[in-house]
Amino acid sequence: MKMMKDVPTRDRPREKIKTKGVGSCTNPELIEAILGRGVKNKDVRAIAHDVSTMIAERNSTVDYAALLEIEGIGPGKAAQIMACFELGRRFYKEPDGTVKIQKPEDILPLVAEWRDKRQEYFVCLTLNGAGEMQNKRIITVGLLNHSLVHPREVFADAIADRAASIICVHNHPSGSLEPSSQDIAITRQVQEAGTLLGIQLLDHIIITKTGFCSMKERGLL
Repeated sequence: MKMMKDVPTRDRPREKIKTKGVGSCTNPELIEAILGRGVKNKDVRAIAHDVSTMIAERNSTVDYAALLEIEGIGPGKAAQIMACFELGRRFYKEPDGTVKIQKPEDILPLVAEWRDKRQEYFVCLTLNGAGEMQNKRIITVGLLNHSLVHPREVFADAIADRAASIICVHNHPSGSLEPSSQDIAITRQVQEAGTLLGIQLLDHIIITKTGFCSMKERGLL
C-alpha cells in the first residue's frame, strides 16, 4: 500500500472531495479525509484501512472503545470518527419514528395520557444531544393537588440513559395552569442539580385538559 505522500495530489481524498465530490471517495478514503494524518511508523492510509475493515466487520457495534483497539487510533482520532458517525446519524438517517423535541408543543402528544388524571403525575423525558427523546418515565404519583419530588428521583434514570438534557412535565388535576410556589421551588432544585450533573433541565411544563404552561416561556427557568 502506498503511503499518502506517494499518492498524487489529485488523487488524495480531500482533493477528490473538492474536485469530484464526496461520493467519489471509497470508505477508506473518507476515513483518511477525517483523520488527516497518521502517526509515527503508521501512515494514515494504513490506519484508515484498519478502521474501514472494523466498520465493515462490526457495523453498528463499532464504538469509541473499539476504535482505540486499532494501532494508530488514540483518543483524539477516535473522538473525530465517533463525532462523524453521530453527525451522519443525526442529519442523514432515514426517518425511524424518532421524536425530536424543539418546542413545548412537541411534548403534548407524548404526555396526553396524563392531562386529565385525577392525581398529579410527575413525568420526566430524557433527551440525547440531538434533542431526541430517549425515554419518558413517571417519577412520582401524588395526591389530588400536589406531588412530592426530589431531584435524585428525577435524575436517577437520566444518568443511566446518559441523557444530555431532560424535560419535566406534571399535570394539575385542578385545571389551573398557574405554577404554584411548590412548582417553582421544585423546578429550581432540579435545575440546580442538573447543572451539577451536567444534564440540563430544558423546561418544566404543566398540563391540564385545556392547555399547557411552559415554565421556561414564563421566565421561571
